[in-house]
Amino acid sequence: MLLQFWGATKTVTGSLHYVEAVGKRFILDCGLYQGHRDEAESRNRKIPIKHIEGLDYLFLSHAHIDHSGNIPTLVKSGFAGKIITTSATADLISIMLYDSAHIQMKDIEYVNRRRKRKGLPPKEPLYSKEDVDKALKCLEPVQYGEWFDVSEKLRVVFFDAGHILGSAVILIEIKENGRTKRLLFTGDLGRKALPIIRNPYQVSPVNFLITESTYGGRYHRPYKEVSRILENLIDKTVKRKGKIIIPAFSVGRTQEIVYEIQKIHERNELPDIPLFVDSPLSVNVTEVFKKHPECFDKETLQIIENHDNPFGFKRLTYIRDVEESKELNNIKESCIIISASGMCEAGRILHHLKNSIEDERNIILIVGYQAQGTLGRNLVEKKKIVRIFGEEYNRRADVIVLNEFSSHGDRGDLLDYVRRSDAEKIFCVHGDVDQIEQFAQGIKEFHRENVHIPERGDVFEL
Repeated sequence: MLLQFWGATKTVTGSLHYVEAVGKRFILDCGLYQGHRDEAESRNRKIPIKHIEGLDYLFLSHAHIDHSGNIPTLVKSGFAGKIITTSATADLISIMLYDSAHIQMKDIEYVNRRRKRKGLPPKEPLYSKEDVDKALKCLEPVQYGEWFDVSEKLRVVFFDAGHILGSAVILIEIKENGRTKRLLFTGDLGRKALPIIRNPYQVSPVNFLITESTYGGRYHRPYKEVSRILENLIDKTVKRKGKIIIPAFSVGRTQEIVYEIQKIHERNELPDIPLFVDSPLSVNVTEVFKKHPECFDKETLQIIENHDNPFGFKRLTYIRDVEESKELNNIKESCIIISASGMCEAGRILHHLKNSIEDERNIILIVGYQAQGTLGRNLVEKKKIVRIFGEEYNRRADVIVLNEFSSHGDRGDLLDYVRRSDAEKIFCVHGDVDQIEQFAQGIKEFHRENVHIPERGDVFEL
């Protein structure tokens, strides 16, 4: 078996790993790289896999854009194999990739207007809706726990990763020379006791493990503290007549925030403040959530069985129309606006940040990991001047980071999962350098010396 690492190496975006085994060639994930605009464009436009047209499969862990978002480019480059993923993930990317194509078209139009004023040639979007059409024809959904036979010597099964709706750890079982070897890819691994979705499924034993490392050096505060912290932030903002702007992934994070604010409302502890989810994608994704109760935990299933909607209440308005979105910037009273993208790299959130960032009454609430080079990371680092659509803005709004909302496991969760997997050889990916190195050292401390931190393009023979 051969492994080659092309994405999410010493960074948290652009997940892409290549595997050869028993005469088959496939990849794990095909995500967009998110970071500095020029570097991201260079990486995303050219997928470095040789002979893409000869790939048999793409096994997709989940729907987040940094894991799935470059699939249309893969198909444009000649991929004609099957995309195997869970049923919920298939439903999600069927709307997310169209949204990604739409956002790229709109953003490139905005950028090209500025380039034209400067006498520069126009740029093309990474892919179009027609490219998404072709990509979706390759989808072949599977259910959790059901083996997918690639050949007599190779089979694959997906188990719940507890990260977002439909997310999976992917187990690949290979028979060769009378022996069976097991390779496990965690994708993004979730936390125990998160709302809405089920806990991560522990797979053991495995021979080889590719594990994410996003919070490999950090611990989260208990999730149970989230609701009270959020309530206090809302109270603070209302008193100073400000707004709360929340960049959030349309899948998972948006629904979790709505869920928690609804619980505050049900306790009669929510001030008189409207909540807007300004993202057509988030609206569509919430509908997909309702279709997949097989992914829900017991608490959420009980709410649904009681005929309650865990993703909607009377203070909440979902915004689809672009004109309605623009009107939100004219609201003078306090409100909460949740909008995508989660790392502030594209979409409507950029317009809300542009219109809110220089007002000291406002709060920008960061509820997810922000990759290096993104606007979201610049906000987390509380830089005084940030660039939005290429223009400089003075950041006067408060920036509050609530990692408790993260759907990634923390250091304790990740170390426990690796320990229980009983893997012989471990590859740490999907983490910034400091986090990934601390995580690898933590693994070695419980007597797992065979730990690797791949560089981009590194090859390993197993």
